[in-house]
Amino acid sequence: MKVFRYPPQESWNSLIVRATTDYSDKQAVVEEVMQAIRKRGDEAVREFTSKFDKTQPEQLQVTETDLAQAESKISPALAQAIVSAATNIRTFHEGQQTAVKVIETYPGVRCWQKSVAIDKVGLYIPGGSAPLFSTVLMLALPAMIAGCREVILCSPPNAEGKVHPAILFAANLCKVTKVFKIGGIQAIGAMAYGTESVPKVDKIFGPGNAWVTAAKQYVSLNTCAIDMPAGPSELAVVADRSANPAFVASDLLSQAEHGPDSQVLFLTTEATLIERVSEELAKQLEQLPRKETAAAALSNSRMVLLSSMEVVMELINLYAPEHLILQTENAPQLAEHVRNAGSVFIGHYTPESAGDYASGTNHTLPTNGWARAVSGLNLESFCKKITYQEISEAGLQQLGPVIETMAEAELLQAHRNAVTIRIKK
Repeated sequence: MKVFRYPPQESWNSLIVRATTDYSDKQAVVEEVMQAIRKRGDEAVREFTSKFDKTQPEQLQVTETDLAQAESKISPALAQAIVSAATNIRTFHEGQQTAVKVIETYPGVRCWQKSVAIDKVGLYIPGGSAPLFSTVLMLALPAMIAGCREVILCSPPNAEGKVHPAILFAANLCKVTKVFKIGGIQAIGAMAYGTESVPKVDKIFGPGNAWVTAAKQYVSLNTCAIDMPAGPSELAVVADRSANPAFVASDLLSQAEHGPDSQVLFLTTEATLIERVSEELAKQLEQLPRKETAAAALSNSRMVLLSSMEVVMELINLYAPEHLILQTENAPQLAEHVRNAGSVFIGHYTPESAGDYASGTNHTLPTNGWARAVSGLNLESFCKKITYQEISEAGLQQLGPVIETMAEAELLQAHRNAVTIRIKK
């Protein structure tokens, strides 16, 4: 990791630069696939599955039998871990439900808003080198709690034309409506436009590689909503003299192993901690199966020595990390100064991997600085807010003149008439 010691504030923007991904070179292929799916449906999906994934499932939809048998194909320990994580995730997201509150804004004028579930949602679950069955829980459980009527899941097939059994077990546990053996661009297109087999959905959720991201951006322009802007994973760790260097290094590596374009940032006020964490990084990196991937990510990452925690938090809020770990003496108090972050992990015994899997919070979070304006996935992501209002006769008599005056000033006579005709009646 590159080390910066007391960098002047005017250089901070260069410190927080992420690896940028240009999707323009993928647009032509994405458009070709999308247009083919719109015209030829399942036939095109099969064609591109054969071309891109080098496999051809006998049928696109996973059968009820395969879903039911998935548990027998994973270890009992993994099945129990998935069930335990699901319990925590369900508990946390059920706690996000809110009661409807009716507000009388004016005598006789009652207004309220209600969260109503999106009817049909599509979930994309990567299944390549790392089948993300944990993401099934993070997406499908909130969809179920919200009350979505139809939850469709797509995941790429392996060489045998099958979906990883842990993904199927999690999908069955979360009562996903239908599961399809489709990956990449063609999965996004099938869910966005609908085919003979795959229902058209209203919103698509889930991570993916650059091709999946480009496909989601394409359909979001005119066809289907998507969850949030996506980019490579990232993590910032803030530590002081109370931190354990081995803990810090393990957290940095846990994010770095996601991919070579992932980024980690280590901020501290202790000069000696930089050396100690660097030593731990070297030691732990050698033990990782994905050490080449993690090493590539570390080469694009930074350690920064700053003069005070106040300055540290200024830089953190400018960076707006996807994940933020506070390994400091006063971590709970420091957390109150966070304005921009996807998810915050407080204290020495709260690793980021807890949020990835089992603490209960959602691991689908904004990257690339979007945490300045965008929330991580939550129950409301699967809903839309509908506002309601009810005005009594007496209420309109009182409020009517206000509406008439404003409508007339905007030269919208029909707006005024809609009130006037009622008052006269």
